[in-house]
This record gives sequence, structure tokens and C-alpha cells, in this order.
Amino acid sequence: MSKLYIANQTCSQAVQIIANELGLTPELIHYNVFDKSTSNGDDFGQVNPLGYVPVLVLDDANDEKLSETIVVVSWLADRHPGSGLIPSPGTIERARIDQLLTFTATEIAQKHIPLMRKLMTPEGAQWTRNKIVNAYAVLDQRLGDGRAWLNGDTFTVADAYVWSTMWHERSGAPIEHLEHLMAWKARVDARPSVRKALQDEADVVAMHESLAA
Repeated sequence: MSKLYIANQTCSQAVQIIANELGLTPELIHYNVFDKSTSNGDDFGQVNPLGYVPVLVLDDANDEKLSETIVVVSWLADRHPGSGLIPSPGTIERARIDQLLTFTATEIAQKHIPLMRKLMTPEGAQWTRNKIVNAYAVLDQRLGDGRAWLNGDTFTVADAYVWSTMWHERSGAPIEHLEHLMAWKARVDARPSVRKALQDEADVVAMHESLAA
């Protein structure tokens, strides 16, 4: 069985969601980003020397390790082309999804981190919050044509990734006024794959915390 290293309330939720959509059951291992421990005792520094999740360790002869949210969700979806979770490689539709995934990583996910860790000057923090809100507004406009999901009528890896980066409350970036985005979020919240991801994450986090008690 493959292993999926996750951290509480991070982008690793996107990989959990896609795995759930596909009916996959990797072993979940929680990494505590503060004390650097793992729920199964593994040295995470050996898993990913850069110290971040997600990391999917494949159950193969080489114990291949895949990191970076975009790479992991795309790889999983590509292995199940009938799922509709990602367009075929080499198509313009795939280029559009890759563009949206990269936009999410650079304009949303990475900009939240220094805000949540309180690493910025007041001026820098406000500039970054504005950038985040503007990025989410782009997605809100995208949803304004009545589509159910970010890429149209089908839930894709892009929906999973964007949903996993909705840390606006922790970052102090107000987006509640973006009505189309909030309605989209409610639809994602209701998916069984998402509810399962949240419960599975809570369970492994609680187990990890109990070991440290």
C-alpha cells in the first residue's frame, strides 16, 4: 500500500480528495510541522528534506516519492483517465487545467503562507492579502457564467486544489463577498470525497496527538 504524508489543514487535503474520488486508500501519515514528528515515527527529513507535504510514497521496488501538490494530483488522475478528473496530456484542455493549477500554487497557496506564519511587515501583509483576494476574484468571475466547477460541468483536480487552499480566515483575506466562489465552496464541501478527507485527517491527527500526550 502506498503512503501519503499529510499535515493538518494544508494542501495535502487536495491529494486526499483525489484519492477518495478514485477509491484509493493510501496509508495516511500525519506530519506535525511544528515539532517535526510523524504519526508512525518516520523521520520526515528522510521523506522530504524540504520539510513539506504532500508526499506520496509509491508501493514499488524503488519506494518512489512524489511531492508537490500539482504533480501528485495530476499523476493520480492521469492513471485513471476515465475518471474525468483531468484532461488528457497534450490537449489544450490539459494546458488550461495546468495553467489553473499553477495559478493556484503561485497566486494563492504560496501567498497565504507568510501571512499565516506572520512573517511580513504590515505593509507587505496588506499587499499580499490584496493579491490573494484578487486571485480568488478571478476564480469568482470564472464561476460567474453558471458553471458548477472551475473547469466547467465536471469536478477536477483544480477544484480539489483550490478548495484545499481556502485559508482566507487564517490569513485575514476577506473573500466572503465573492458569491460565486462561496457557492462553489459549498458544493465542494458537500462532496463525499471531501467529507471523508476531513474525517480521515482529523482521525490521524488525533491519533498522533494521543501518542504525544
